Amino acid sequence: MRKPFIASNWKLHKTKEEAREFLNSFREKVKYVSDVEIGLGPTFTSLGTVSDGIEGTGIKLCAQNVYFEDEGAFTGEVSPEMLSELGTDYVIVGHSERRQIFGEEDRTINKKIHAVFEHGMKPILCIGETEKQRASGETESVLKSQLKNDLDGVTSHQAGKMVIAYEPIWAIGTGESASPEDAQAGCKFARDQVKKIVGNEAGENVRLQYGGSIKPHNAEVLMSQPDIDGGLVGSASLDPESFADIITITEEL
Repeated sequence: MRKPFIASNWKLHKTKEEAREFLNSFREKVKYVSDVEIGLGPTFTSLGTVSDGIEGTGIKLCAQNVYFEDEGAFTGEVSPEMLSELGTDYVIVGHSERRQIFGEEDRTINKKIHAVFEHGMKPILCIGETEKQRASGETESVLKSQLKNDLDGVTSHQAGKMVIAYEPIWAIGTGESASPEDAQAGCKFARDQVKKIVGNEAGENVRLQYGGSIKPHNAEVLMSQPDIDGGLVGSASLDPESFADIITITEEL
């Protein structure tokens, strides 16, 4: 039985003080949640603040990005060792904004996945197609290529412990969520590909999140799909009440 995992991605939002204010409200709202794993993904500058604020709660700390080297002449980057030292549990890799805005390629994403595992953390690998690719019927070929390259060299044991977030790019931050059927189809296809790449056991164990304009009003129908094991939540996670509602709705399914 895969435990649902709802994680936030705050992107470039919230100062340390704003993160404290969020936690002061959010902790109380989810203190009795036990059947859903919760993750918070703050900015790098707020990781320490959030780490301190969730101590003893069971809430997991998620970083939004990482570099694949431990140290060196890499101005502006943050190493996996630094994230591990802060108590980071998960690291988001391959987000479409990293791929599209910052030009990250699958080869780089694969190196990041291995670096995350080597330092005792778990990757949340993001995959997804653009609107143009979707309209051209390329969704499956895009997901297949991303997974094949991103999971190169990943063992069955590792793959079973990681998280894969299917985030159709056309639904991220647009307010246009994928239909429950499309979200399920994307996650099911990703699970089947993991089985082909690293084995059936890993494919059954890996948790598939959906990401893309998840809100309290559509959380139930999305999270009730058989191959959706949670969500990677963007804008709705900035508000403690909205994010807590999504978690509570998921737990009640």
